[in-house]
Amino acid sequence: MAFSAALRARQPVAVDARMLGPGGTGVSTYARSLLAALPLVSAAPLLVTARDERGGKPLRVLRALPPFARRLRPAGPAEGIESVTARDIFRISQAYFGLYGRALPLRVAGPPGIMHWSYPVPLRLVGWRNVYTVHDMIPLDRPDLTPIDPRRHARLLRAIMRHAAALLTVSADARQAIVRATGCDDGFVVDCGQPVILPATLPLPPAGYAPGSYFLFCGSIDPRKNLARLAAAWRASGTALPLLLVGPDGWRTGEVLAAVAPGGGIGRLPYQDRAGVIGLIAHARAMLFPSLAEGFGLPVAEAMTLGTPVLTSTGVLAETAGGAALIVDPLDVAGMAAAIARLATDDALAATLAAAGRVRAQAFTLDRFAGRLAAFHDRLIASPPVGPYQRPT
Repeated sequence: MAFSAALRARQPVAVDARMLGPGGTGVSTYARSLLAALPLVSAAPLLVTARDERGGKPLRVLRALPPFARRLRPAGPAEGIESVTARDIFRISQAYFGLYGRALPLRVAGPPGIMHWSYPVPLRLVGWRNVYTVHDMIPLDRPDLTPIDPRRHARLLRAIMRHAAALLTVSADARQAIVRATGCDDGFVVDCGQPVILPATLPLPPAGYAPGSYFLFCGSIDPRKNLARLAAAWRASGTALPLLLVGPDGWRTGEVLAAVAPGGGIGRLPYQDRAGVIGLIAHARAMLFPSLAEGFGLPVAEAMTLGTPVLTSTGVLAETAGGAALIVDPLDVAGMAAAIARLATDDALAATLAAAGRVRAQAFTLDRFAGRLAAFHDRLIASPPVGPYQRPT
């Protein structure tokens, strides 16, 4: 059933502020995109924030208090919208989950609505339809590629699913992985994708990297991104175009950089703000993103939106690319090298990929994302408020 915009506008909506910091990760970009899309779908969202008190001892505080709900109180505008807050709830919720194995309950005055959590956090808004975005199942499917404890993560997913109205995710591949890993009902997990929102201005690349004269990887420097094989493939390709690695330190960065051995045409820029990253993507000869595991692969979608050719991996990244990229086996260094050599010299191929990417990027507009969210909200409004989730037998 499709509800009118007027009906949706009367449905309170809230979103958490935990991932809205300046970190620049794919998850924080998703959180900002969700915040941008919600006013197109329903009422102006309410932002759930935390009064940060990092000097405190959350476990000591929790042991002194009974496991009752925390009250969210008005806090004035944040991120340009109205907000509610309670003391250090994001950090305390992790300690609460460790002690009690449950999501920390929160209460807020006013009628209930839809609460969007942009990441799996052990929090729930009592009486509201709590929706958690689960971006991938990498901690369970590929625990060798992440520092996240798979057993704790599995317990966390079970805890939030007890109170969730639904789980959102960002790709069909991720949806299937969540259903497979949790055993939940197929309709309990909804793929709404992820939009690309570009900054107003795009700076030029730094000195030494003229537009169209370099290959680019952007993302955190960690084993999941497959950078050692990418560097080996770039060297084997024989190309004269440099390879620029852009992104913050991640897990086991030192080991990755030792294997990559920057220098001799491989450069590295640490954390850049979002406009800087987008400018680098826009001016690259091609985006090289042969990651071993992703939930969506935002750099692929961003490059396509900007008309930059893409080389990426089989699996979920091929789903995101939608037939508009060069797809490689991320374990095949020789095949990757051959693809890089083609991208370096074949202008017709680059033009074809750029044009195909722009067409594919129509799936990543904010309007399309908002439309999928609206359909999802319609489904939630039409269904009765949920109690504890029961795994199907």
